[in-house]
Amino acid sequence: MDFSLTPEQVQLRDTVREFAAREVAPYIREWDANGEFHPEILYKMGELGLLGLPIPEEYGGAGMDYVALALACEELEYVDTFLRVAMSVHVGLNSLALLQWGTEDQKQRFLTPQAQGEKLGTFGLTEPNAGSDAGSIESTYVQDGDSYVLNGSKMW
Repeated sequence: MDFSLTPEQVQLRDTVREFAAREVAPYIREWDANGEFHPEILYKMGELGLLGLPIPEEYGGAGMDYVALALACEELEYVDTFLRVAMSVHVGLNSLALLQWGTEDQKQRFLTPQAQGEKLGTFGLTEPNAGSDAGSIESTYVQDGDSYVLNGSKMW
């Protein structure tokens, strides 16, 4: 087996490394010290195509493999854990779930803008009385016509 990176993967790794060094590293200590979050960084990541790396091109993604996603995560993690987690949740828990189980309409409405960084996806699990135990979740939903009414609290 050949475990060498492809030229495309090397280029991606270097691009993410340069982005993190230029856009995040000079500011991260100050942001952390002040408890600041700068969402524009995530939108810049979207402009670079990082938020849609494993998403097929037909949905606005880069159509790359999971090695590419891992390389991008590794380079972000080197500079800031939060950005790596944000990208992992956005892509892994949200966008890939839409890709796998979403309807075509949902993919067009949500997946494409997420892959391009125009919308950010998240994953709400942790609750005050349940922690991250999915079997103990207290939040509820009730269908109301063509919509759903959600009730409950999430911690982050």
